[in-house]
This record gives sequence, structure tokens and C-alpha cells, in this order.
Amino acid sequence: MRRTVFTLPRGNAKRPWKVAYKTKLGHAVHGDASAFLQDPALKHLRGRAQLLFTSPPFPLRTKKSYGNLTGAEYVRWLAAFGALFRDWVRPSGSIVIEVGNAWEPGQPTMSTLPTKALLEIQEANNLFLCQEFICHNPARLPSPAQWVTIERIRVKDSFTKLWWLSASPRPKANNRRVLQEYSEDMKRLIAGKRYKSGLRPSQHVIGEESFMKNNGGSIPPSVLSLSNTGINDSYQRYCRQEKLRLHPARMPIGLADFFIKLLTTPGDLVIDPFAGSNITGASAEALGRRWLAIEANPEYVRGSKGRFPKPVHRQRRS
Repeated sequence: MRRTVFTLPRGNAKRPWKVAYKTKLGHAVHGDASAFLQDPALKHLRGRAQLLFTSPPFPLRTKKSYGNLTGAEYVRWLAAFGALFRDWVRPSGSIVIEVGNAWEPGQPTMSTLPTKALLEIQEANNLFLCQEFICHNPARLPSPAQWVTIERIRVKDSFTKLWWLSASPRPKANNRRVLQEYSEDMKRLIAGKRYKSGLRPSQHVIGEESFMKNNGGSIPPSVLSLSNTGINDSYQRYCRQEKLRLHPARMPIGLADFFIKLLTTPGDLVIDPFAGSNITGASAEALGRRWLAIEANPEYVRGSKGRFPKPVHRQRRS
């Protein structure tokens, strides 16, 4: 396994962040993401991450417990991170940002704030948009409630968008690492060695040899369907035991798994500046990647320890 040099200085009273705990492969940091990413003491880590994967607070029109910003203030806040994000990843690295939808206050129309914020990051930092993804949660509760369940004039908002950005038009990636199991029909097709090749309505010519080869699985689409309905995982049990608040906007761990597999290999460094309950760190640890997670809320940092089956160690104070 290739190992990225990964050390953090010990905490002190002047530093606006501290290492809350560490594992065999990663560090969880309590502190402000902007201050951390700009700290001169971390210069040795800039340009070392293969993947920056994060889900910042969404641009909702109402305040939530995890501290989201609203309106144009959100666009300015998130766009300011673009240069920092680019500074921390390798030339062949990737930046993947998940942003949820927003609705205009008091009316059943959607806001363009999420798209504006992402475009600002992409354009201001000369980043390439490698691909756009949709994460669809079929089990998501009907929302916005006023328009969906009360007035019944909209359908439920059940997806978020993810933008895969990079400083290079050809960043490190390999879809063979995220192949899906073939459908039963495809398995029968391969086994039977019979496929009707030829010209399609799209004018593409499909050769029989293209579909008869077993490649170990099918290439996934850019729409990822992932539910997040677990109620008794190690994280939730730990938070209940320690009487800590659960993070209210936890992503499915399968989402982090997908992008970490697609865009990194074992030993690479993965960073999440808005770690929340540290799903990114837990996924990276399980997949043999080194990780660095930053979270401003101390209660969420403490609760995230429950994602790691082995004991974690507190950073000793200097």
C-alpha cells in the first residue's frame, strides 16, 4: 500500500483547531475548516490529497442545528472555499461536493443558490466539471411539507446533486472499482452467447462481442439510488450511550464508498472539511485510505467516534 506522509502538529492554545482523536489511518479534527485549511503549520499536507469529498451545510432558507447559511451569504461563503479545496488536492486529484436543493421562502419554487455556488467554485478556480451525479434517496420523507403533503401541489424532493471537479480534465479514476453485479437478464445473455447486434435507432452500431464479454459487472450510472434508513448502527448506539445529539443530515455511507473507490486507491489521502458525523473517515478507514476529517461542532466530533469499531486515541496535548 502506498502511504501518503501524514502528520499533524500537536495542538496549542493559539491554534484554532485540535485533533480530537486518531485511528490507524486518520485524524478527526475539531475546528473551523477555513482556519484549518489555511494554517501555515499544515503546508506539508497541501497538494497531497487525492480526493476532497464533502457535503457542506445545505443552502436552506431556514436555520438548522448544524449551522447552515442562507441566501446569497451562502454563495459567498462556499465559493470562498474553492481556492482552498484546489490547494489541498493533487494535480491528478478530485473534489466532490454534495449540495442539496433549496426552495424560495414562502412559495413553491426552487432556488438556484446551489447551482450558483457550485458554478462560482468551478469558474473562479478554473476547475473542470468531470461529471454531475444525482444521489436519489427513495426512502426520504415527503418535503417540502407545505407544498407536498399539505397543499399537494409538488412531489417530494428526494435527491441531492454531487459535482465532481478537478484541476485536470483527466484526474485519477477507474470505474472498474465500482462495477455493479450484472442483472439476471445480463447473466443469462452472457451465458447464452446470443445477442442481436447491429444498427440501433440512435445510429450506433453494436457489435456482439461488446456484450458477450464478462467484465466482472456493469458500469454504474450517474444516478445513485441509496437509502439511509438504518436506526441501530454503531454510530447511533454510541451517541445514545453517551447522550450525544445525532447529526441530522447524515449521508448514506455507500455514497462515500462509491467516490472513494472510483477516485482513489489504498494509501491515498481523503479529506472532508465538513465532516459532520465523519462518514467519510469511516468509509476511508474501511477501504484502506488515509483520511483527515474536520468538523466545527464539538458534539458531532465526539459522536463520530462511534463509527470506528476499534478504540481511538485522543491526541496528547503539548
